[in-house]
Amino acid sequence: MLESFKRWFAREPGGPDGRGLVQWARQHDYEVKRVREGEGLVIEGDMHRHPWRLEWGAPQRSYILDRELRLRMELGLPQGLQMLVISRGLAEELEQAAYAMFTEGMQTRLDSGMPEEMRWLAMFQKTQVPALKPLRHRFSAVGSAAAPVNGWLEGELAARLAEAARDWLQADDPFVLMTLRGRLYLRVESLQPSAEQLEALLKLYEVAAERALAVAAEVNAQQQGWSTTMSTAWQTAYEDLPDDLDDRQH
Repeated sequence: MLESFKRWFAREPGGPDGRGLVQWARQHDYEVKRVREGEGLVIEGDMHRHPWRLEWGAPQRSYILDRELRLRMELGLPQGLQMLVISRGLAEELEQAAYAMFTEGMQTRLDSGMPEEMRWLAMFQKTQVPALKPLRHRFSAVGSAAAPVNGWLEGELAARLAEAARDWLQADDPFVLMTLRGRLYLRVESLQPSAEQLEALLKLYEVAAERALAVAAEVNAQQQGWSTTMSTAWQTAYEDLPDDLDDRQH
């Protein structure tokens, strides 16, 4: 938890406001709403006919100490397509917390009381992603299967993550990008979102969505191919049965 405390003491004085976020949203004709209770904003837009929702305000995760910027978009992905890329420092922090909970006998909380990203880090093995090798000191990746994670992160998404690590995402900033229950989620700590950060973040998110849809299409095609193969095999086996099989059984 050391990095979290460092971020806490390094905060600039003065409360955050969302004026820059509102100005950016209006420049793009996005719909902006104020959160009813407390400070926060909701911005809604559309990306390739998929509506997305951006929220900025009080954090929903304990590892984010100040304002959280989060995005979610319904993509209709397969429910079993579980993929996660996370800032390495945060991954190590969550793994240590999960281990401490497990060793202290808090199994019930380990199973049901922790966020999905923390549970996945405990459940799944780290995925070796060649595309992320130059960034292995900045990001970790896990998933329910290695092949979809590699397909998701290769190419342009890895390039966008490299740009983020170079231009706007600090090494100790919490960052989570994941597919869960058919949706794509992104979480990052952002006290005062700038237009430059928002543009870069949305481009990264768009690429992540496109790559997730491509991986989902590949997964569906493989499943359809397997189903067709099994159906053909059963049909062939049935056709090879003797015509008088029923008579011989009676």
